[in-house]
Amino acid sequence: MEGVIPLVHSALMATSGRQKAAMLGEIRLLCDQGKARFNHATSVEVIELPGMPRDLQLVDPRELPRRGLGHNEGKAIFLHAIAHIEYNAINLALDAIYRFDGLPEAYYLDWLKVAEEEADHHQRVLSRLSDLGHQYGDFPAHNGLWDIAQRTASDLVARMAMIPCVFEARGLDVTPPMIQKLQNVGDSASADILQFILEEELGHVEIGVKWYRYACALQKAEPVETFIALLEKYLPNKRQGPFNVPYRLRAGFTEEWLSRLDQVSG
Repeated sequence: MEGVIPLVHSALMATSGRQKAAMLGEIRLLCDQGKARFNHATSVEVIELPGMPRDLQLVDPRELPRRGLGHNEGKAIFLHAIAHIEYNAINLALDAIYRFDGLPEAYYLDWLKVAEEEADHHQRVLSRLSDLGHQYGDFPAHNGLWDIAQRTASDLVARMAMIPCVFEARGLDVTPPMIQKLQNVGDSASADILQFILEEELGHVEIGVKWYRYACALQKAEPVETFIALLEKYLPNKRQGPFNVPYRLRAGFTEEWLSRLDQVSG
């Protein structure tokens, strides 16, 4: 049996989606052969920034370029932002494996599956971006998601709450309108990619909700009110709604949970 945490760390620090995908393939092969162990034999490192493409410029979100979807460059800027979200999502899933020790094997296999699917999403978006004459790194991006990952690095409850149950769940709310906008401007190719991603992201949020509830049970914390308290701690001024209630219910949110979210979202 082989410990795979060093390989997970290497994938986390790799500087391209293709490199990460290749390393994920190695980990998957070890799992399929029954040779993988997710034990943390050594202490994990503080990671200020995971591996990023060398030509990718990270800026303040207020400095990001914006343009309507009626022009190819506007579509490229939009798709570049999606590609960056999916790249971050690979790193976040890998870090969920690397960061937290002593959990059931199912936890690590769930996040491995998420990382693999995020890597596939990233490549699908890059392929469409290439159709428009651009590649990852042509436009600046921001790193807000990794900031939250750093802040929750020592708290499984907070990590499971903030990343899958806030940021990934937000994708369930905002992606359907994005798909409609792309269809409205005749970009069915991009809309189809986002529709594919949406269906798999539903499963990712479901995984996050499951392990958030598990982490709460370990700490004997009530999930809904703990979640509201974590929102106040980590995102005190960020409005959460409106919500795609059918998708969130499918992902494991409850009516009570969504009702409390509505209350705090004003």
